[in-house]
Amino acid sequence: MTVTDQPKAADSFRPSNAMDDSEICEKIEQWYGKADSYWRNQPSTVNGMLGGFGKITKTDVFASRRFLLDTIADYSKQTQFQRALDCGAGIGRITKEFLLKWFKVVDLVEQNGQFLEEARKSINSEDDHCLGELFACGLQDFTPEPERYDVIWCQWVLAYLKDDDLIAFLMRCKKGLRSNGLLIIKENVTSGFVEEVDFQDCSVTRTELSMQNIFHKAGLTILKQELQKNFPKGLFPVKMYALK
Repeated sequence: MTVTDQPKAADSFRPSNAMDDSEICEKIEQWYGKADSYWRNQPSTVNGMLGGFGKITKTDVFASRRFLLDTIADYSKQTQFQRALDCGAGIGRITKEFLLKWFKVVDLVEQNGQFLEEARKSINSEDDHCLGELFACGLQDFTPEPERYDVIWCQWVLAYLKDDDLIAFLMRCKKGLRSNGLLIIKENVTSGFVEEVDFQDCSVTRTELSMQNIFHKAGLTILKQELQKNFPKGLFPVKMYALK
């Protein structure tokens, strides 16, 4: 499910052991539909994309840029800056503030057509850096073109995919990378040992162990991992992963 990116307060969830609601949600096939409906009611603004935490953008982007560049310097010096894919792009916040400053072309995949249209209007191509293709599609249904991307960036969106769909999507991402490409994931993680479910937007905040198991099942190797620093107190921890 491609929706958009959003940090979340740790007290906005109920434990996933209360699975009666979740089972009902799945049984009537509304898990993805409910998330889609939730985001259709959010404003097409940075604050809307970040659940009222628009002020963290500068801190978020600085850490993301440093993490990517450090990863390339330490583990993947042959990675090129030709084409990137922004998954769950929303209105293109990450593309506009970060990816398009480094990559010549950035494609966006986002289920919400209204968000994509806002991205198209607000992101200006400069010099030899330009916005590429815009895919109006949920990640559970999206397949990157094989060997197309130098970097695939997924941030605050994978929580909306069920485990099996997430594993399958990551496997497709691996095929979508060029030979020296990188898959970067930046997601909320729980500070404990239990996954936590938000029944308002049908998302799951996974444990670090759960994330690692999913990466393993998708055939991915963790090159580097790091916790986001300097976010406001009360939010879930945010973990960055570089994978191949």
